[in-house]
Amino acid sequence: MRVISDLDECRAWAGDRSAPRPRVLVPTMGALHEGHLSLVDLARERAGDDGEVAATIFVNPTQFAPHEDFDQYPRQLEDDLAMLESRGCDVVFTPVRAAMYASDASVSVVESAIGSGLEGASRPQFFSGVCTIVAKLFNLTQPDAAVFGEKDFQQLAVIRRMVRDLDFPIEIIGAPIVRESDGLAMSSRNAYLSVDERAQSVVLSQALAEAREAMQQGQVDVSTLLGQVEKRIVAQPLARIDYVAGVHPDTLEPIDTVADDGLLIALAVFFGKTRLIDNLCWRRNVAARA
Repeated sequence: MRVISDLDECRAWAGDRSAPRPRVLVPTMGALHEGHLSLVDLARERAGDDGEVAATIFVNPTQFAPHEDFDQYPRQLEDDLAMLESRGCDVVFTPVRAAMYASDASVSVVESAIGSGLEGASRPQFFSGVCTIVAKLFNLTQPDAAVFGEKDFQQLAVIRRMVRDLDFPIEIIGAPIVRESDGLAMSSRNAYLSVDERAQSVVLSQALAEAREAMQQGQVDVSTLLGQVEKRIVAQPLARIDYVAGVHPDTLEPIDTVADDGLLIALAVFFGKTRLIDNLCWRRNVAARA
């Protein structure tokens, strides 16, 4: 497995016309777990025997607000590289901050519609930071396709919109949520949870599963569904809701009644200082992913 940290070396690799194709990219911030590795597996499947799987590891400062956990975000580069190699990754790009952002950088990429609610409302800087770094990584690595997890459902939608609107010739692939054995969605931030917080955090997947069951039984009133989810979560004393929202799964606009093509219930909840996100994308006559 080749590890590249220098931007000029990355450009030379990316521009090599003799390199294997298709090239499928998995952008990450490191601190990898089985959820990330499932993206690599999907990338390996998409690349096939003749293609190339590339990953990036970069903790992106522009998607963190000043009060958020940039300095504390877990970093374990050697372990991450070993895991990526074990899953068949061919190339890993690991740039440093100074190389990715000039000290006087003044240009960013902004998506102004589907990123404005949910995470965008709670973290106004987040999607500009995501779009800017992903656009830069796309330019540097020149992939044919890229894989993003559906746990960050809104991020996936924003990246798809950016690729469409800025004419990146890249296929965006969504990968299903990977969960712990008790249902908690895998996240690098799960490591921050105390024993008690970790025990109570399973309520997120439980509340979403109950909402799915209610829809399967015919409930279509979104406020009723969201009320059920919120009631289930706040019963845990360590949980503090940031948001629980019901939106159309394609437009991410709030809806009052489950649409003909489904509903996305998205949530963000604090357990202590740790903020976790999860979602349920339920579509009629399609097996829901939760």
